[in-house]
Amino acid sequence: MPAARNTLFLLSDEHNRRIAGCYGHPHAHTPHIDALAASGTRFTRAWCNSPICVPSRAALATGRHVHETGHWDNAHPYDGTPGSWHHLLRSDGVDVVSVGKLHFRGTGDHGFTEEILPLHVLNHQGDLKGLFRRDLPPKSGTADLAAQAGPGDSTYCRYDERIADAACDWLDKRAQAGRSERFVLMVSFVMPHFPLVAPQDHYDRFADLSLDTLRDGFTVPPRDHPTLNRMRHHFDYDTHFDDAARASAWRAYLGMVSKMDALVGQVIGALNDNGFADDTAILYSSDHGDNLGNRGMWGKSVMYEDSLGIPMVLSGPGLPAGQVCDTPVSLIDVAPTVADIAGIDAAWSGTSLAAIAGGTRPDRPILAQYHAAGSDTAMFALLRDRWKLVHYVGAPPQLFDLDTDPQETTDLAALPGHAGTLARLTAELRAILDPDTVNARAFADQARLIAAHGGAGAIAAGADIPFTPAPA
Repeated sequence: MPAARNTLFLLSDEHNRRIAGCYGHPHAHTPHIDALAASGTRFTRAWCNSPICVPSRAALATGRHVHETGHWDNAHPYDGTPGSWHHLLRSDGVDVVSVGKLHFRGTGDHGFTEEILPLHVLNHQGDLKGLFRRDLPPKSGTADLAAQAGPGDSTYCRYDERIADAACDWLDKRAQAGRSERFVLMVSFVMPHFPLVAPQDHYDRFADLSLDTLRDGFTVPPRDHPTLNRMRHHFDYDTHFDDAARASAWRAYLGMVSKMDALVGQVIGALNDNGFADDTAILYSSDHGDNLGNRGMWGKSVMYEDSLGIPMVLSGPGLPAGQVCDTPVSLIDVAPTVADIAGIDAAWSGTSLAAIAGGTRPDRPILAQYHAAGSDTAMFALLRDRWKLVHYVGAPPQLFDLDTDPQETTDLAALPGHAGTLARLTAELRAILDPDTVNARAFADQARLIAAHGGAGAIAAGADIPFTPAPA
C-alpha cells in the first residue's frame, strides 16, 4: 500500500497519449504532466476501455468492462448502476468529490459526496443519433471541425478555467476547516476535446511550426479494411481539411493540451500550498485519445493507439519516482487504485496502478470494445504484452506487434508465421466474452432505446449533438 491516503485524480478528455513531452512529442508543452512523470510512474501502454466518452467513463466509474455494464454508447449513460468506486469509498467514510465533466445521466446517485460544476449528457439521454449504426450517410456537421480550428475563445476553455478555480477553492476551504477524513478529488477537464479552438497565447506557441513538424510522424495513410473504410466514410472529417487547416488544427490541439496542462499545474499548486502533498497521490489520465487526422481519421471511435491509447501517470509519497512502466493497464485499474490508496480492500476486475508501479505484474490481457456511432459491427481489442489483436464481428481481424511497429503500419493477421499468435489472442478474447453474443446484445439494447424514443424517424428529426455543451 502506498504512503498516501488521499487521491487527486486529474482527468482530461480526448488526450492522445503521444501529445505530451514525457511521452516523446518534441514540441508539446506539458511541463506539469512531465513533472508528475518525473516524480512518479509513467505507464507507456495504457488504454481506455472504449474509445468514446460515455462507455469509457462508465467503465472508469464502475471498474467493469462495457459488456458487463451495458453502457454501450453515448445514449446509454451511467446512472449509478452498477455501483462505482465512488459509492464504495463514500460508504467507507472517504469524501469523494467530483469537479467538472462526468458525462453521466444527470439523475441518480453516482456515488459522490458532492458534484461541483458537473457536465452530464444532454437532456439526461445523450446522443440518440449515435444509436444508428447501419446504412449511414456521412455524419452531419463534420465540416465544422476544420472550419473552427484555430485560435480563439471557447466555452470549453472557459469551463475548464472554472473547474480549476473550483478545485482550488475546494482545497483551500478544506485546509482552512482542518478536515481530516480521507478524500478523493476528481478534477475532470474537457480539453483537448474538440472544437479545435485554443487560447491565442497557447496557439501561438506553435505558430511557427510546419505541419510535418507539428505532426511528428503522424503520417500513416489509410489502410483498406471494410469496417474502417465505412467508419472513415461516416466520420468524413478529413475530407474537409487541406494542409493549412490541418496545421491550424494541430496548433489548436497542441494549444489546448498546453492550456489544460497549465490548469493541471494550478490545481497541483493548490494541493501543495494547502499542505496535502505529503499524504496525497496524484493520478493523471484521459478518457480516450484522438486520431488527429492519422489514417484520414479525426476524433476517436477506432482501435488504433491514437484513439485507444491514453496517458497514465501516477505520483505520490511512497510511490516509485522517475519510473517508466511498460505493463499494459487501462481505466478499469483506476477503481482498485483509489481503493488501495484509501486503504480499502475490495475485489475488482482491474489491478491497482500503485501495486503495478511497485512491481506487481498481473497475468492478464487488456480489453477494449466499441459498439457505438458509425460502426455496423462490434470491435474488440486485446493487448497481451507486445501483441495487439483487433477483432471485428463479421470482418477480418487485425494483428500488430507494438514493439516493432508502434505506428501500427503492418497488419500481421494474414501474414505467414503469425497464425499461432492470432489464434492464441482470439482464444483469450473468447475466454472473456463471446463477441457474437455481445454484439447482438448491444444492437438489441440500442433497438429498444430507439423504439422507446419514438422510433428512428422521430430521433432523426431531432437536433444533432456535435459535442455536449458546457454548463452555464
